[in-house]
Amino acid sequence: MFTPHMTNITVHVVAGAIGLLLGAVLLALAKGTRLHRQIGRIFVGFAGVVCVSALVGTVFFRFIPLFAVLTLLVSYLVLGGWRVIYTQDRGPGAWDAALTAGALIGTVLLVPVLLRADLGQGSSAPIIWSTLGAVGVVMVYDMAKWFFPRRWHARLWRYEHIYKVLSALSGMASAAIGNIFHTTVAQLLPSALGTAVIAWFFWREAQRRT
Repeated sequence: MFTPHMTNITVHVVAGAIGLLLGAVLLALAKGTRLHRQIGRIFVGFAGVVCVSALVGTVFFRFIPLFAVLTLLVSYLVLGGWRVIYTQDRGPGAWDAALTAGALIGTVLLVPVLLRADLGQGSSAPIIWSTLGAVGVVMVYDMAKWFFPRRWHARLWRYEHIYKVLSALSGMASAAIGNIFHTTVAQLLPSALGTAVIAWFFWREAQRRT
């Protein structure tokens, strides 16, 4: 018999598996094509289901510190990576301000909960706090964008899209592996690989522009 908790877990796992598969497909596709955009929209949809089901599980069923922080990070990155496709050289707008404000509120609410929680539930405190620090770094960048000259936005938006979407994908992979292998090394591996992939795409984008 499916309980509400089990139903939520099933939705989360299925959406996460499909999201990771779509993310792998996006990595292999030529960028900027119609197919890339179509699959990208589907990926964002499944990532949204992953984030919402993770939030429901965290709030109503079981609070796991690492997954709570990853939920905040991945949600912020997915929405930010999707938004920048539409703003491009125009720079941030009202929706971007609301997104950053939401991430800031989520961080402020989460910090005191983490301070009182048992951080040893399948992870380590350094990973949890460094993940929350990643949220802070992205927030600082998003706030700094308001002061960028317009020509900077035209040059940087693709890098921002690459970083945010690939970081969200590696965050989803970290959560998946963290649910299976409760070791620090296993949880760090997707982040390390994600960083290497981001660096490669940054290099390729720089080469394309020269």
